[in-house]
Amino acid sequence: MRIYLAFFQTQARGPGTANYGFWADLLRAGLTESGHTVLESNQVDWASGLALREAHAQRAWLDRAWSVTLAELAQHQAAGGVDLFLGYFFPKQIEPAAVREIARRGIPTVNFFCDNVREYRRVPEEFRAFDLQWVPEWAALPLYAAAGLKHLHAPMPMWVEPEFRRLPAREENSATFLGSHDSLRSELFSALAAHGARLRVHGKGWVPASDPAPAPLPPSGPWRRVVNQAAFWREHGTRALFHKWGRTRVRPLARPPADWLGGPVERAEYTRLSRESAVTVGVNRFESPQTKAGRFGTYSRLRDLEATMLGACYLTEWAPGLDQLYDLDREIAVYRDAAGLAAQLSALLADPARRAALRAAAQRRALAEHTVGRTMDRIAVALGLNPSAKTS
Repeated sequence: MRIYLAFFQTQARGPGTANYGFWADLLRAGLTESGHTVLESNQVDWASGLALREAHAQRAWLDRAWSVTLAELAQHQAAGGVDLFLGYFFPKQIEPAAVREIARRGIPTVNFFCDNVREYRRVPEEFRAFDLQWVPEWAALPLYAAAGLKHLHAPMPMWVEPEFRRLPAREENSATFLGSHDSLRSELFSALAAHGARLRVHGKGWVPASDPAPAPLPPSGPWRRVVNQAAFWREHGTRALFHKWGRTRVRPLARPPADWLGGPVERAEYTRLSRESAVTVGVNRFESPQTKAGRFGTYSRLRDLEATMLGACYLTEWAPGLDQLYDLDREIAVYRDAAGLAAQLSALLADPARRAALRAAAQRRALAEHTVGRTMDRIAVALGLNPSAKTS
């Protein structure tokens, strides 16, 4: 199929919305490998549309981004056709009238979104403009069913280089977590240390930066605080507002031992550690406006696909729908709390045969069933398209 991809493409790399740029890289590689033609714009920075705060700037961005997109789609239709419009959009990036115009031109439209349970208590109205919703979170499916929207539950899009689609030739005698710092992860690893376990941790924010801290923002006035609280209440509701106030009274942050902690690693080392660590650990917990202070939810992350595709012996936090991706305990191992994490680490580190079996089974399952190509076949069927209509 000829697929127009609007998936957070950006020229920027670094903090903020630029972090989303990797999504297009994954889709582009996965679609191309599975025989599809990827059509993209070099005039629209999709990530920048999420960063704008002023209403007039957002309106100007929407007008330009979607005008360019409609014009380019017309050119592609004249030059060879467009079989699908595939996007990853937050509500503020969507111009519903433009999405409906794309569908009117005979191009089915799909929106992928993977922060439903963390961001929303109901499906945003802007999503209704799309013909199909690609929903990776199992716990979000009732939201889309209640909204009456056509949706498909499918894994997050993941692709790894062919040279890593075999099991690693060596294994280090250590357990590793690779990911940025946040308070929930810090508390989990602090509790893990109390159970006598050890873990190597690499990622942004775990080691204090050597650069001076940025100057604090000036305090907002009373009226601005009222406006912000009102906006939060409209988006998330009364219960979420009480939860937000409760978070101002939570206990001080617990931290894991300093000798566990390392900073970010380059991509090659990230891949090596994922593959060669005796156990690679995932954490799926999150806070949201809908969770009380001190509480959290869980949902399966992209790491639950990446690690297994790379051939890791993978131990991750239980989340709803994880058993739809893997046979738990036979393909991946799971835990529910710090005590369970410690127990699983101890058992896995003492059992090389089970580690080898988990690596092989999980990689085989992920590469066979959880690829971009398999998901595109399912999307094509859901939309009544020909899934074998691929181009090179």
